[in-house]
Amino acid sequence: MLTIHAAPLVLPADAAPVVDGAVVVDGDRITAVEPYEDAVDSAPGARVRRWPGVLTPGLRQWHPLWLLRHCYHPDPREADELGEQPLWGERLAALGDLGETRWSGSVRRGVQRMLRYGTTAVASPGARFRDPLVATAVARSGLTVVGTTNAPGTLLGERPDLDPFAEGYDLRGTVHGPLTVGGRADLAVFDVPDETALRERGAATCVATVLAGRLVYRAR
Repeated sequence: MLTIHAAPLVLPADAAPVVDGAVVVDGDRITAVEPYEDAVDSAPGARVRRWPGVLTPGLRQWHPLWLLRHCYHPDPREADELGEQPLWGERLAALGDLGETRWSGSVRRGVQRMLRYGTTAVASPGARFRDPLVATAVARSGLTVVGTTNAPGTLLGERPDLDPFAEGYDLRGTVHGPLTVGGRADLAVFDVPDETALRERGAATCVATVLAGRLVYRAR
């Protein structure tokens, strides 16, 4: 089914911004990146999803293994006791042996949290995960696994962040790849007016994530 994802500003990451732009998606592929009016003409009858802010390629997370296996993502039923934010370091150690079942749930929740930050690709040496819990959760999610070539050598701060922009890169350095015709339809939408505001406010402004053409996260 054809879908038009439209936004006030489309940022392809390797080309000029498209004001009042759109990305046309057929299945899991991008068929056009163009002004909204042209998209409507070229894809009559397509479903239209109109988003606020900026539409970009999906983002890349350099540190998924740390975030998924060195952080515990509490179950909502544990919120009264543990809160809602990931636990790490001494707070994680205080939980003791979590066991495989509890860790498995944490990893799945961590993957879902990445999607809420516009992440569509995760990096691992050799483009594969040796940890079976992580490998299974990532495969089921549909996230693309990429290698670690050109990964940053040091972290900003004392631990990785769910927000890929925390590494300090601009949009082109944070996305997995640009929006290209024929490419996989991995998109993210942020409720900000432009790229400058996106870098300043970060991926916590994400309102939608599209993974291989599927809407996997929507904030509104």
